[in-house]
Amino acid sequence: MAQPDSKKIFFENLSGAGKAIAVLTSGGDAQGMNAAVRAVVRMGLYVGAKVYFIHEGYQGMVDGGDNIKEATWESVSSMLQVGGTVIGSARCKEFRSHEGRLKAAHNLVKRGITNLCVIGGDGSLTGANLFREEWSGLLKELVEQGLIEANAVEKYSALHIVGMVGSIDNDFCGTDMTIGTDSALHRIIEVVDAIMTTAQSHQRTFVLEVMGRHCGYLALVSALACGADWVLIPEMPPEDGWEEKMCQKLSATRSRGTRLNIIIVAEGSLDRHGKPITSGFVKDLVVKHLGFDTRVTILGHVQRGGTPSAFDRILASRMGVEAVLALLETTADTPACVVSLCGNQSVRLPLMECVQMTQEVQKAMDQKRFEEAVKLRGRSFENNLRTYKLLAHRKPESELPVSNFNVAVLNVGAPAAGMNAAVRSAVRVGISEGHKMFAVNDGFEGFYKGQIKEVKWSDVGGWTGQGGSLLGTKRTLPAKHADKIAEQMRKYNINALLVIGGFEALESLLQLYEVRSAYEEFCIPMCMLPATISNNVPGTALSIGADTALNAIVETCDRIKQSASGTKRRVFIIETMGGYCGYLATVGGLAAGADAAYIYEEPFDIRDLQANVEHLTEKMKTSIQRGLVLRNENSNDNYTTDFIYQLYSEEGKGVFDCRKNVLGHMQQGGAPSPFDRNFGTKMSAKAMQWLSKKLLETYRRDEGRVFANSEDSCCLLGMLGRTLVFQPVVTLKDHTDFVHRIPKEQWWLKLRPLMKILAKYKTSYDVSDSGQIEHVIHTRPKESDASVAM
Repeated sequence: MAQPDSKKIFFENLSGAGKAIAVLTSGGDAQGMNAAVRAVVRMGLYVGAKVYFIHEGYQGMVDGGDNIKEATWESVSSMLQVGGTVIGSARCKEFRSHEGRLKAAHNLVKRGITNLCVIGGDGSLTGANLFREEWSGLLKELVEQGLIEANAVEKYSALHIVGMVGSIDNDFCGTDMTIGTDSALHRIIEVVDAIMTTAQSHQRTFVLEVMGRHCGYLALVSALACGADWVLIPEMPPEDGWEEKMCQKLSATRSRGTRLNIIIVAEGSLDRHGKPITSGFVKDLVVKHLGFDTRVTILGHVQRGGTPSAFDRILASRMGVEAVLALLETTADTPACVVSLCGNQSVRLPLMECVQMTQEVQKAMDQKRFEEAVKLRGRSFENNLRTYKLLAHRKPESELPVSNFNVAVLNVGAPAAGMNAAVRSAVRVGISEGHKMFAVNDGFEGFYKGQIKEVKWSDVGGWTGQGGSLLGTKRTLPAKHADKIAEQMRKYNINALLVIGGFEALESLLQLYEVRSAYEEFCIPMCMLPATISNNVPGTALSIGADTALNAIVETCDRIKQSASGTKRRVFIIETMGGYCGYLATVGGLAAGADAAYIYEEPFDIRDLQANVEHLTEKMKTSIQRGLVLRNENSNDNYTTDFIYQLYSEEGKGVFDCRKNVLGHMQQGGAPSPFDRNFGTKMSAKAMQWLSKKLLETYRRDEGRVFANSEDSCCLLGMLGRTLVFQPVVTLKDHTDFVHRIPKEQWWLKLRPLMKILAKYKTSYDVSDSGQIEHVIHTRPKESDASVAM
């Protein structure tokens, strides 16, 4: 399937010849830094530049010597899955002085390095910008001291800086996610899930302290992801009297039959008067006022450790490649920039604009302008806080609006991790909006059989972390049973429908839209949330469940590759799910460091297979010990996983041996990732608010009923570029290949050349989304909580 026409740069035009690029990691380490380093090195070498490692951050730049080493393709092999930073990071007092920066400039000029890629936090990036501003003056000093030749001032006249933000705190303005944040959330949620089982056994309250001295992102998002009872963050200190309110909330939760409470505290939490709120203080408070058996768990540096998540590997790889492109395109007048993520796109922003806005947040907090601090953190943070408050704090019955509307929610298609988080969010937001919420078991099959029941606030407690579909889900489509479904809708007076599922959910809404003329019961607002591991639904870049499946693939690939360590050279052929959609194979391949990924959307023949085998054989002879090849289950009817395995086994004789593995339904199982929990939660909350708005718009007071038969009353909520968009399902028909159950155009196909470049193939690379530096204030369109990415 052809990709959309776009501006492309070919290998021979991406010239970095004569350029020297150095990459360093500075400040605190973060999972995913190694993936960024690997991408910078390989993309730099790919375009013909010399690439250097600077070990131990700015300290290594100041000390010089063996701390600055030329990098090779092989020197970044097997580092993608390693946490932390293998080139080391250190805080350097000397670099803060003029003398230190003079030494650093000398060490760079000696090697002809005038392009720096800095991976770190705002302090590291501010230091890099200062270094850039002083550069010409530093060179003149070096000439005066006789340390460099006079012509070096002109030859190395400008220092070019591109930054990538590596920080688990996600405390840098201008980007939706920093490298390491998603992995840190994985560590936190793993601990919370484990703690919840022991807490439930003993009816305990647990107070968890997470990192975030100046930023509450980790605390807030982990609270959203696990359904915590209370969260304390630096940006929004609790109102005076919070102690009593918190204890009342915990007591009320227990009185409804819940056996545990979870409280999450960011380490930098303060009250309105600037007094620290520690986890120990919160524990003592609960014990004193409620007498609950309470324990404290301080996660500490566990959050920095472990392997990077699939999200962080992909984010870091995309940012690393974008950073090299930015360095190639800089001129002496180009300001230092930082590569950021906005929605689902990489963007370049002026470094100092981002730093200044980050500092503005701290200033607002210091001056107790907390509402402003939350806004300055960005729409993603603001949306997280709003959603948490909506779902965690139940209003008294007397304060709820009375809408007299009944809303049904159901799952359709194959189960996907995150479905339960979406259902919980829908139920609680619906109740907050004053609706009666009904849950339908087993999809449309359960609908026509009458498996419908009202669901209350407490019925969905603890659902966020559950995998699969607790409501039950079937692939049954509604068209054949439209009369019986209409009968059940009359019986329960259903006024709106929220359908959470994959391609079958889209087909279901299309069928219900088509039969509106025959059954007025379907003339109601209907919304679909895409939830499928295959990520094959048109109208959205991401689907609920795909991230969890990607992490399952990546973790398995890591283990499979590790199984061959110390043995002879070996290639693994891995089959992934996805139907005809190659998303899991492609993006999983990028995250796992695959050498090839075979998919239906990019047709291949025996010549392509032969070329791949020869390419891998050559690499095996010279450098790598392990190869990884992914194949989508329906990529080709004839070139099966067995065929590819046998071909590689035969052609690789004497160089490598081969193993195959079919991952199967393990990709559908397991607890949802933090990404999917939050994606499902926030998408569902937005969908319910849209349904509430449509119900009011379409309610006919004179007839006492809801009547909606326009195209825009039957929509899919999807993420397009940087925005969340409600799209009428009928408009998606032209964008859909119904035979193969995939969209006609898919954004992730642009990532395939990136995967090939990082696997040492010569290919074209689409840079249509790259280029211009944007300004921070323009990075988020009005509706862009597309940072629902987190």
